[in-house]
Amino acid sequence: MGKSSKKRCVYSGIGGQAVLEGIMMKNKDKYSVAVRKPDGEIEVDIDEYTGVAKSRVWKKIPFIRGVFNFIDSMVLGIKTLNYSASFYEDEEAKETKFDKFMGKIFKGNAEKVLTGFVTFLSVVFAVGLFIFLPLLLTNLFTKDVRNQSFIAMIEGLIRIVIFILYVFLISLSKDIKRVYRYHGAEHKCINCIERGKPLTVDYVRSSSRFHRRCGTSFLILVVIISVILFFFIRVDNMILRLVFRLLLVPVIAGISYEILRLAGRYDNILVKIISAPGLLVQRITTKEPDDSMIEVAIAAVEAVFDWKDFNEEYFSEKKPEDKEQDTDESKSEEKKDDDV
Repeated sequence: MGKSSKKRCVYSGIGGQAVLEGIMMKNKDKYSVAVRKPDGEIEVDIDEYTGVAKSRVWKKIPFIRGVFNFIDSMVLGIKTLNYSASFYEDEEAKETKFDKFMGKIFKGNAEKVLTGFVTFLSVVFAVGLFIFLPLLLTNLFTKDVRNQSFIAMIEGLIRIVIFILYVFLISLSKDIKRVYRYHGAEHKCINCIERGKPLTVDYVRSSSRFHRRCGTSFLILVVIISVILFFFIRVDNMILRLVFRLLLVPVIAGISYEILRLAGRYDNILVKIISAPGLLVQRITTKEPDDSMIEVAIAAVEAVFDWKDFNEEYFSEKKPEDKEQDTDESKSEEKKDDDV
């Protein structure tokens, strides 16, 4: 039976990511990548991604599932980003010696190996920038400041400033500006769907570019949760402090995911307070898209998600007896948890 049309917002379960001149959308294990090619046409690729965990049991355990979701988001994100970038490589570029070497050593698995390596480097970079650097800078104050609580607050403030500064500086890049506009188109599509509107350019354009389940919100939650945990968990030795911070990364990711998941499903004053920092940072990481970008986002959604069925089930004003006579009605399956 369909749900009441009075419901302001209904969780759809779809999530996505902006890529180079395009958008990736994921629904359950199925995902699509829609890219605006140099000739102006929209190319849509559809595939499946089940994740790094061999068993789905791990993805159902609270706090543990957040760690796997974070890893899956990084792996799939890099994979789809590489796919979108391939449309803008020099068509006349010859195969390099490195390409031949990788192909010879790893045969058909060269792409997977490279994706894994890039993911590893991304993690190392993030750890160095957001964990080690704040710790190193904070250590400069330890000689002059004896209050450990104040030292912990300084480290937390430095970590937040570094994150915001990083997000802002990369936004100055011309290519990143376009990615942020596609990011806005992705959010607008999901907001349009989850509020029961037809997925057309006009309706999508009028939808909000901010969304509580955004990856940006997840990252800012990670930063904030890390500040809180590191404030209460302290050791004097510099090496041990770094080790403890690294060991707590999965814990922080798990907590942040559960909070983000709740924020995507409920709408109350507590959720609004928790979501506020992420939505504020999204003013940097999302920009207003043009209609051509919205078209790409719609193509990505429609490749993996039946929004008409979703609207029919959750927002239709038909009476139950009328719905039983509608032979075209189909029920939406239970939606899987995915970050925007």
